[in-house]
Amino acid sequence: MSDPQANANTAAQAGTDADHAAPPKTRAKPGQRRLEILQAFAAMLEQPTAERVTTAALAKRLDVSEAALYRQFASKAQMLEALIDFIEDSLMGLASKVDAQGLAGRVACAQLTQLILQFAQANPGMVRVMVGDALLLEQPRLAQRIALLFDKLEAQLRGHWRRAAGETGAHTPDSDASVRAHVLMSFVRGQLLRFTRSQWRVLPTDRLDLHLDVLLG
Repeated sequence: MSDPQANANTAAQAGTDADHAAPPKTRAKPGQRRLEILQAFAAMLEQPTAERVTTAALAKRLDVSEAALYRQFASKAQMLEALIDFIEDSLMGLASKVDAQGLAGRVACAQLTQLILQFAQANPGMVRVMVGDALLLEQPRLAQRIALLFDKLEAQLRGHWRRAAGETGAHTPDSDASVRAHVLMSFVRGQLLRFTRSQWRVLPTDRLDLHLDVLLG
């Protein structure tokens, strides 16, 4: 017959061991690791003195091997494409919301310009992609995608200004719309460039109302 006291001691010890046992590891949700990689990548791009981000530096920041990165993305180009997807989805989504409001042409131009710059101000790392700094020495198709995105945004502004020209009875609405949209988009790109070159000190929305008064007057 077993000793009751010995059994009690054994049970108590087992309970203590269980209390100190390491909790079971939880498996990352599908897509969670990819998101963590992209967030770290964007954070590295936000550094004011950021140089070209390498996969080795990114892996070190995440405390993983480069092989672990490549299990989620086949290349650095794929990571950049994922960031461009986020930028495009965000900005074109904002453009769609402006469209849906049915605003007067000038007001819609002002609002879309403001939303683009507010997005940039909130996402400095993405701005390095938008101005091309993060795409240096990368595949040309990535820069082409950004150029196409700016073309799409300019087309949105052109449509809004064409409506504004019609509202004021302009004699050359198409020509006016093309010029105004081009000037507005040049202003946006210039603000983004100043933001990066100032190491995030000169905010793209600084004195925006005054700038828009001149550009849309």
